Amino acid sequence: MGNKLMSRIHSLLLSVGLLMSALVPTAASASPSCLKDHKPYKLSGDTIEWEMTIKPGADCIQGLRWSYMQVFAVWVLNKPANGDLVIVGSGFRYFAKPGFDGPDKFSLVIIGKNRHDDGFSTVDITISHSDSVQAPGAVSGTGVASKVASAALNP
Repeated sequence: MGNKLMSRIHSLLLSVGLLMSALVPTAASASPSCLKDHKPYKLSGDTIEWEMTIKPGADCIQGLRWSYMQVFAVWVLNKPANGDLVIVGSGFRYFAKPGFDGPDKFSLVIIGKNRHDDGFSTVDITISHSDSVQAPGAVSGTGVASKVASAALNP
């Protein structure tokens, strides 16, 4: 009877351990900022310019919200010519085409609230080509759908 009891306790402890490991959050991996020295916009009708360097076939994900503001919407004003752009919540993901030889450019309009005032800003982003830069989170595949699916399956 002692062995059966020990076996039951062992099984119970194993089950509790598996349940606890499922409840403990794991560290999420995120790509670091791919923009160079980007300054905050003010949501006051302002237009600012940001720059980014990316390797052909790589991608970049970037948030657009600062800690002191709310972002209500992000719209694409001008689409990029040498890549694909996807709005992701209050940010964007840019995919450089494999044959990208730069430069590229796109514009976003951000609508939100900066502390107490509602407003909008336009952000013009210029992308330059780099053979030596490997953007974090770059995935293989040819289309946006395959890259997004790969990124979702391989965080």
